[in-house]
Amino acid sequence: LTMELSEKGGVENNGFVQNEAFEDEETDTSSQEEMPKTCSVDVDPVAVEETVLKPYAGMPKEVLLKFSSQARYRITREIFFWLIIAASVGLVCATIAIIALSPKCLDWWQASPIYQIYPRSFKDSNMDGNGDLKGIQEKLDHITYLNVKTIWITSFFKSPLQDLGYGAEDFYDIDPIFGSMGDFENLIAAIHDKGLKVIMDLIPNHTSDKHQWFQLSRNRTGKYTDYYIWQDCMQAAGSVIPPNNWVSVFGNSSWQFDEVRRQCYFHQFGKEQPDLNFRNPDVQQEIHDIMKFWLGKGVDGFSFGSVKFLLEAKHLRDEPPVNKSQNGESITAYSQLYHDYTTTQVGLHDIVRSFRHTMDEFSREPGRYRFMGSDDDEKEDIEATMMYYGTPFIQEADFPFNFNLINMKNLSGNSIFEAVDLWMKNMPAGKWPNWAVGSPNAARISTRVGKEYVNVMNMLLLTLPGTPVTYYGEEIGMENIASENVSEEHVNSVVATLPGKSPMQWDGKVNAGFTEGNSSWLPVNSDYQSVNVEMQRTWSNSTLSLYRALTSLRNNELAMNRGWMCYIWNDSNVFVYVRELDGLDTVFMMVLNFGQESTIELKAIVPNLPSEAVVRLSTHSSNTGKVIITQLITTEMGEGLVLEYKTKQPVHTMEAFQGKCFVAEKACYSKALNLLYKNC
Repeated sequence: LTMELSEKGGVENNGFVQNEAFEDEETDTSSQEEMPKTCSVDVDPVAVEETVLKPYAGMPKEVLLKFSSQARYRITREIFFWLIIAASVGLVCATIAIIALSPKCLDWWQASPIYQIYPRSFKDSNMDGNGDLKGIQEKLDHITYLNVKTIWITSFFKSPLQDLGYGAEDFYDIDPIFGSMGDFENLIAAIHDKGLKVIMDLIPNHTSDKHQWFQLSRNRTGKYTDYYIWQDCMQAAGSVIPPNNWVSVFGNSSWQFDEVRRQCYFHQFGKEQPDLNFRNPDVQQEIHDIMKFWLGKGVDGFSFGSVKFLLEAKHLRDEPPVNKSQNGESITAYSQLYHDYTTTQVGLHDIVRSFRHTMDEFSREPGRYRFMGSDDDEKEDIEATMMYYGTPFIQEADFPFNFNLINMKNLSGNSIFEAVDLWMKNMPAGKWPNWAVGSPNAARISTRVGKEYVNVMNMLLLTLPGTPVTYYGEEIGMENIASENVSEEHVNSVVATLPGKSPMQWDGKVNAGFTEGNSSWLPVNSDYQSVNVEMQRTWSNSTLSLYRALTSLRNNELAMNRGWMCYIWNDSNVFVYVRELDGLDTVFMMVLNFGQESTIELKAIVPNLPSEAVVRLSTHSSNTGKVIITQLITTEMGEGLVLEYKTKQPVHTMEAFQGKCFVAEKACYSKALNLLYKNC
């Protein structure tokens, strides 16, 4: 092969000649005519072909295209392409599978304890002796310190406070004693800024007799004429004879004669709290409008109180007496009648479901689910309580509040077991339990069952499955104040509950740090210098320190916040149960003493129980972290232990414990993938 090169133009480099093996010959342009000269160069054809086919960096498009069609490049490119497609499809399928198999995440009202605040007694910000909304805002750091993310504020509507604020004079306004609407809006913003949620009370059954609706109704003004339940009363010898024998919760007739309208109105509670007529569609719409107003303000949920009283029988027949031989005229107490015609009437749950529908309208925004609880204590009728959960197809409340642990007549390991089991075995499948050991309407734990049981009651509350509800002050073991300390102005109020509403004890200063004023609306308990938040924060063995440790354990251990619960043992002294999760070999066993000193042989009860366990938490902080022998476990009066051990055979899989185990939101743990799945 011969290649001709132009001497004038030099050597043309087409990109694949790497070395020039020649030199330009010098020419004398002055003596010769410039003519093209040629020379012959011998080139190996194979070498040229190899040189031409070798790519180089920065090659132009034309050269690149020559290589892209070659088999070795095309096939490699196609392999990488299909690998990427397969990997993408596999990733999408894996994501879909994980989503399909993953259990529903716990919602905010399930994941955190609820802290209930009676606002008049929590913190006074303006030195008038009454707690207020600004005071709650000042103390939000205390809520986060407790590892709690949900606050439940009891009624703060404008009210004459005849029944401690539960008969509203205006559902759209804040009582001046608690502050202004601006204070409420600032509180909501501060709560949400800290990542907290807030629930408020709403009692739709009745209003105050000072409410504008009642004033219009007693004067028979327009649509308000039938906003309340009015009936003609017979008069004889200067006294009013009511339409029937119905008795109010507070005693005596539930009918009150009104001089303006010259009729009797019905009241399930005090005569200052006339019942609304929920058979009137306009009344129902008024309640829905009230709900929308507060939901629009940013409230995250409601606790609906006194719901079972919303409807009464239209026929107005006398209710049957408990003692059939009792003279009807002597019946004055609520407990003397069966309340077949004044509670839980047909149509009640249709109203509750309509409340749920309104809540759902405000739950459509992602992350803004609105909680709905019902605060009705049916006590003896557990089936009636469970109806507030709704049906598998139609939801009502997320849960009715559970007061079984408050309503116990005596304290023992057996009574605790019975209270827990009563709820768990009657709760509809797939529903979520809840527990409370304190309430504004009950004596405090330390007063009700004794100081020595405060810590073990909190341990029970925070280790049971479901949502725990803590009444303010129970985290430090506050006691009731003495009844004689209640002032004369409260004599006609619901005085039985006042001793449990004494001001929160923040520190050892005057008035326990509740107010900087000269006095508080109720006296501070005399033990405030030793029982207060400031002191207990520095004491490792305090009720407050244990409470924080328990909430931390509940929040951080999967088995504690959504696992199985299995009953192990109960007797007059102790109640023992475990919390465990499929896929986790870590099990927590609670040994709680509600009686006298006791020793139990756990190894005989649970054959596969390891011989040793670690004390994860104890009501005696000095025992925390110790290793104990499980053959015999001794607990003192009021002592509680959270034991941790590892096993390959969880209790809920053992035949001997079938029927003794419960799980609400079932989930299993995969160690390999470090995630939860539901199809165990």
